[in-house]
Amino acid sequence: MVLEKLRGLSKRFLCVVTVGLFISGCAGGDGSNEIITGGSSSSSSSSSGGSSSSSSSGSGSSSGSSNGLNPNLPPSSNFDLADWYLSVPSDNDGNGKADSIYEGELNSGYGNSSYFYTGADGGMVFRCPVAGYKTSTNTSYTRSELREMLRRGNTSISTQGVNKNNWVFGSAPASARHAAGGVDGILRATLAVNHVTTTGDSGQVGRVIIGQIHANDDEPVRLYYRKLPGNSKGSVYIAHEIEGGDDTWYEMIGSRSNSAADPMDGIALGEKFSYEIKVVGNTLSVTISREGKAKVVEEVDMSKSGYDVADQYQYFKAGVYNQNNTGDDSDYVEATFYSLQNTHTGYSD
Repeated sequence: MVLEKLRGLSKRFLCVVTVGLFISGCAGGDGSNEIITGGSSSSSSSSSGGSSSSSSSGSGSSSGSSNGLNPNLPPSSNFDLADWYLSVPSDNDGNGKADSIYEGELNSGYGNSSYFYTGADGGMVFRCPVAGYKTSTNTSYTRSELREMLRRGNTSISTQGVNKNNWVFGSAPASARHAAGGVDGILRATLAVNHVTTTGDSGQVGRVIIGQIHANDDEPVRLYYRKLPGNSKGSVYIAHEIEGGDDTWYEMIGSRSNSAADPMDGIALGEKFSYEIKVVGNTLSVTISREGKAKVVEEVDMSKSGYDVADQYQYFKAGVYNQNNTGDDSDYVEATFYSLQNTHTGYSD
């Protein structure tokens, strides 16, 4: 039986996952073995064709770890980090902003015992306290987070702009598609959120962003995990920001409310799950997968969001972006990633 309900711009798809993660053929399709139900959304004010290539991470050799990751090696020996740079909330260069570790250094064995390191199970750990340096004066929160860099260390290519370092929507003009490093995109990750903040204002406590698409100035999507103090499990939701405009919120698992009840099918701290953030043309989809449970998919129509124009570019982000600046200085968020893969049409790594 297929139940369908559309609400606003979103569609939520659930399909039964029997084994493994990211089993294909469950969203859209012909509706077999599928339940389609409406997802809630709300708005608030906020700050093609061709071949496909990807950069895959999480395939290192095994040494004392059942997931194929070696706990004795730095993150870049377990993960291909050649097309990422890392922001951490320290200021070793004294410029008053968070430190940036660019592609070459990051992919040559970089580690930091406070913010970015290999865990005991071989996973790539991102840790970020409330107190710390921020990436710019326009940023309210600290982060330990990767930023996609399709240039792969070629510093003759600028970080910003519609160029070979960034990608564009398949619905963008042909000139932008030709100039960009890739067209459309998929970001896949398997991770566990290990810790969230437990102190601070009720509107901020327990929140962390674990994946994003960032554009010139706005975010087509931010993927949140949130567990409130006293709850045993956390919720998952996304925000879609209109270019130059407001956020629209979509609750995928549980509620983003500051007083949310313990979500019945929520995700506990330390529980592994996977996400997929996908853009094809003006369609955004976000998938949450857990072994033995139904997938949850949120789909957003971005045809009126303003990103399919010649001067808008995008890049993925992954890690932990702490969404609490009111908690104790030493309070922190932490997540361990077990796989990370970014894919774009026309991108050759």
